[in-house]
Amino acid sequence: MFAETVCSAVSAAGLGIAVVTAYRKRFLAATRIAAYALVPVALVMTGAVKWLAHTAFSPTAWAGFGVLGVAWLLFATTRSVERRRGGTRKERREARAAQRDTVAPGASAPALDPSAGRAPQPKGRTPQPQAKPAQGRSGGGGADDFSDIEAILKKHGI
Repeated sequence: MFAETVCSAVSAAGLGIAVVTAYRKRFLAATRIAAYALVPVALVMTGAVKWLAHTAFSPTAWAGFGVLGVAWLLFATTRSVERRRGGTRKERREARAAQRDTVAPGASAPALDPSAGRAPQPKGRTPQPQAKPAQGRSGGGGADDFSDIEAILKKHGI
């Protein structure tokens, strides 16, 4: 009985606010407020308030909500682990098979190694950077100085 009275009062207040909003020529907002104001009365009329009151004070219902929470937690955990691993077993197996298929059958191991073209470095020595030839004003590299600028201008259509 008390819940029905509270829901009716909330709906009446909401409809009053909707009327004031409509008076201010904000009809879209007034319609939205009226829709929200009618929800509590609709819940009372359908009997959802009584059901909610019985559920709120039922230990069995709270235990059920707890079980639902644990189930959701398990789903979320398994999904996050699956994302970190890269998918399900079947998806990982298919990815490995696709990766094997992309490598050429006649390719040798040194051709697949990214460091295959480098000379072996002796231990204890760091590689020395190669010196670039110095270009002065008369150094003949004038065209190269503006090649990157020309590329940018061509990219922008200038």
